[in-house]
Amino acid sequence: MASDQNTELAEIFHLLGDANRLSIVLRCLDEPVGVGELADGLGLSQSLVSHHLRLLRAARLVRGKRDGKFVRYIAADDHVRDMLKNMTAHVDEACEGDCGDD
Repeated sequence: MASDQNTELAEIFHLLGDANRLSIVLRCLDEPVGVGELADGLGLSQSLVSHHLRLLRAARLVRGKRDGKFVRYIAADDHVRDMLKNMTAHVDEACEGDCGDD
């Protein structure tokens, strides 16, 4: 992979390293969600959620879908959806003899 691609990938993982941004993307995996719904569900202000969504859109992790006068957000594509679902499954897996207790 080229150096600029490595940098872009590192920036994406850095964005997802914030628990609030990760929670926002996870809530947008399966269906479009509005800013108000995200804010209420996560206990954050709408302005903070909007700020996080700007960053996530710029990184092409989520995209907005107009719904009347509102915008609802959903994972940008199957790559984002599959990666996060796979990582969630990885974290959920029970230890099978190797739990890192070395």
